[in-house]
Amino acid sequence: MSFKIDHFSLLKSIPRKKNRKKIKINDINLPFIGQDIWTLYELSWLNKNGLPQIAVARIAINITSINIIESKSFKIYINSFNKIKFNNVKDFIKILKFDLSMCVDGQVSINLFDLDQIKNEKIAKFQGFCIDNQNIKVTCYEYNPLLLENYLKKDVVEESLYSNLFKSNCPITQQPDWASIQIVYTGQAIDHVALLKYLISFRNYNEFHEECIERIFNDIETICKPKKLSIYARYTRRGGIDINPWRSNAIYLPCLIRMARQ
Repeated sequence: MSFKIDHFSLLKSIPRKKNRKKIKINDINLPFIGQDIWTLYELSWLNKNGLPQIAVARIAINITSINIIESKSFKIYINSFNKIKFNNVKDFIKILKFDLSMCVDGQVSINLFDLDQIKNEKIAKFQGFCIDNQNIKVTCYEYNPLLLENYLKKDVVEESLYSNLFKSNCPITQQPDWASIQIVYTGQAIDHVALLKYLISFRNYNEFHEECIERIFNDIETICKPKKLSIYARYTRRGGIDINPWRSNAIYLPCLIRMARQ
């Protein structure tokens, strides 16, 4: 295994603490657990004989890590291995795990799948009730958490809601980030119209995937005060990568599905 490229230097880290401080989340005692789950569809390297190898990778980064990875730098990093020889796949995974763990300064897990392992993977959707099909008038496309205020109902419910209409923008490139978002909660019923208008209000907002999900968790927890809350986003694939963050203050296992836009 020989390296002509300083692969690690291609990665750009972004401290989580900065945005958490902005939205008043205690970075020492986090109000949630969770992961940032990345799926890499354009992963390739060479075996010891120079034969190209391909795989799909699932990378999970724990939210207790100090940093997140800027996605454009991640794409450049992954592509830097296209002409690099490895004696075996274990050596490749080893260098990936080392570099990514160093970049985020935290725990990272990596699983590689060959195409036969995922050939029967079906397109799926979130479980729950879709709040998108409402005959409502929308006028606010600037982030506004106040859209959630004063719209709680007296009934205490357990609900799994989702929307496919979420859009925010990358703060680096200003390119659109599209996502489906699931909200699972126990507490006073959240008005579906208010919730949808709130999610749509991110349409012109510039923030990273992981930061948006923490902001949504924080807004709903602060304003609606549910007893239990889980937020899960599956973002549309861009550049061969999709990012799927989840945050929860309850017992919650995200469904590791592939959605229609992924």
